[in-house]
Amino acid sequence: MQDGREKGVVRSVMLDDGQSALVLLDQTLLPGEKKYLHLTRLEDIWEAIYQLRVRGAPAIGIAAAYGVYLAAKASAADTYDGLLADFLKAKEYLASSRPTAVNLFWALDRMERRFRQEAGRTPAEVKAALKEEAERIRAEDEEVCRRIGEHALTLLKPGMGLLTHCNAGTIATAKYGTALAPIYLGQERGYGFRVYADETRPLLQGARLTVWELMEAGVDVTLICDNMASIVMKEGRIDAVLVGCDRVAANGDTANKIGTSGVAILAKHYGIPFYVHAPLSTIDLNCRTGDDIHIELRPAEEVTTKWYERPMAPEGAKVYNPAFDVTDHGLITAIITEKGIAHPPFSESIPRLFES
Repeated sequence: MQDGREKGVVRSVMLDDGQSALVLLDQTLLPGEKKYLHLTRLEDIWEAIYQLRVRGAPAIGIAAAYGVYLAAKASAADTYDGLLADFLKAKEYLASSRPTAVNLFWALDRMERRFRQEAGRTPAEVKAALKEEAERIRAEDEEVCRRIGEHALTLLKPGMGLLTHCNAGTIATAKYGTALAPIYLGQERGYGFRVYADETRPLLQGARLTVWELMEAGVDVTLICDNMASIVMKEGRIDAVLVGCDRVAANGDTANKIGTSGVAILAKHYGIPFYVHAPLSTIDLNCRTGDDIHIELRPAEEVTTKWYERPMAPEGAKVYNPAFDVTDHGLITAIITEKGIAHPPFSESIPRLFES
């Protein structure tokens, strides 16, 4: 499975424990080159997360879990307390790579909880437990995505036109994806969805990643520029909007890739349902509203020079490049999770998802 395929499914995050390596599909090279990185240094894992070589909230969480396990595995500490000190240092370092995706912190905190549950055991036993926990995080994400897809399909009908923004597919998760999960399941069952994918400026995750993986799966997918979303809605081509998210606030505000809130506003105008697909791990009940979500600012070069042979903006131009925006809960039709579908008012329906 080191080529990233298992029964035709592209895998983007894997553990090669024999080589003590995190194996990542370098998403910055797609669609032109399909290359897997074998990372053994914590600094390289940090860089891969920061530079979006691995991206998508669930995939980031899985990569962080594997990364902090590998850091513990490499530790020469011969006592529980010594290993804990090395673990916490690695955890803090990886947590500094991306500020917005809550799955990063969720996965690292979960790994720490498992570490502390092993108090009194030998370093070798603790390391084995951390590996088990990281593998469990990956396996659970795969099942979570499948369940999200099943719930989402109850809201969709065969032959629908679907618009998606950014990439919330199989390469952003353990398998299936979040917003793309119902598309993959629908493809298996002959739903015949017609998918429109926003290019998603400035990093083009829709153009490079979503279109690539849906074409690989044989899905009917059409690429559009971000500023074409309005006209395809007006022309009646879109029956529903499907997006993922990186963080959900307690009131239902959601942070997702920049441009998502604009799509939500358009969908509201044209009377099109706007569905957010969110694992429970992305819901932050300690975050009251979207105003409390820290928005990552990215380098200006991503806008001015990254995709061009020569700069496409005047030298010295000021650039504002937020990686995410927040969609107000009033624009969201439903939030789809592995435990079910939350409808407005979200301040009441979201807490109920955690009761079971």
